[in-house]
Amino acid sequence: MSVAEARPPGAEDVWRLISAARADLGGSPSAEDVAAAVVRLLRSRPPTDIAAFDRPFEELLAASYRADLWAAACIINDGASDDVFDYFRGWLVAQGREWFERALADPDSLATHPEVIAAVAGVGDLYGEDVLCVVIDAYRAVTGEDVPRISDPVRIPDLDPDWNFDYNDEAEMRRRLPRLMALHDGEEER
Repeated sequence: MSVAEARPPGAEDVWRLISAARADLGGSPSAEDVAAAVVRLLRSRPPTDIAAFDRPFEELLAASYRADLWAAACIINDGASDDVFDYFRGWLVAQGREWFERALADPDSLATHPEVIAAVAGVGDLYGEDVLCVVIDAYRAVTGEDVPRISDPVRIPDLDPDWNFDYNDEAEMRRRLPRLMALHDGEEER
């Protein structure tokens, strides 16, 4: 591709990067391992290419900033502050495109994810804090400097007001996220 044909990376490029990182690791890698593999892959690129990934990563994270996913994160991680929800969304990106899109289409579908099943059973929380910083970490490793700021910041969407209720309201959570709540209540096979 010539310089004239070059385009900034988009979501497809991020998903290819995540897929390559997961493939390099094999099996069912942790979000932290995926993040480290993504940083390794990005470090092989020129600094301008690394920095260009900042926007599509931020756009994916913004797309997952949704009240229904926040409610799901509350069930899965037994609560989700602002930071914990950010880390959960990092974990979700690390799972790859299929799980990410499935969760956006139906957050309750996460009840079938093996790591979610384990987390709800009390075998840890689903955090992907390192995923949130892959571009920053790769850029800093290559240049020793902070990644340049996005000139036009990604807008975080407003949360759906239909999901503005107390996530401790178990009856409402059961109505809206029945499979996750059944898993939480120990009613589904593990």
